Amino acid sequence: MSLPPRLVSLPAKLRRLSQSFSAAQVSPDDAWALLRLTTGEARVYLGMDARDREHALRVTRALLAEVSDAPSELLAAALLHDCGKQLRPYRVWERVAAGLIPNRLAALLPLGPLWVRGQHPALGARLLRAAGARERVAELVERHHRPGTDGAAALLHRYDNLE
Repeated sequence: MSLPPRLVSLPAKLRRLSQSFSAAQVSPDDAWALLRLTTGEARVYLGMDARDREHALRVTRALLAEVSDAPSELLAAALLHDCGKQLRPYRVWERVAAGLIPNRLAALLPLGPLWVRGQHPALGARLLRAAGARERVAELVERHHRPGTDGAAALLHRYDNLE
């Protein structure tokens, strides 16, 4: 009998929640990430909170470990999937609270950090387009919570949920 996906990812979610308290607890490998991004994408990536960059690197590396021939646009989207969150930096309590509320519910709430959490895919796609990112990267970021029939977006959604 296999465990539900929410329970399988629980240890990773708890680790990520514990890192919410301070950006000093993480040290993302930005040099590795920047090798996979265009100049505009790199600017957006470096604007992200270190905790979100660390999470993005774990998602990207997990995806790459299982899909060794993943397209470069998918890897870039994995690194940038939470970039929309940088439009409103979180206080510690907001980051923790936002992480505890399901994304679908957060999207419906007009409260600052929850609204950003719920809207971050669309916000991130807009940010990437304004920075001159590859269109496919912006599309994947925009679809990473609602992939529909987009197989690459579904992969990104899967690995993001595991983290």
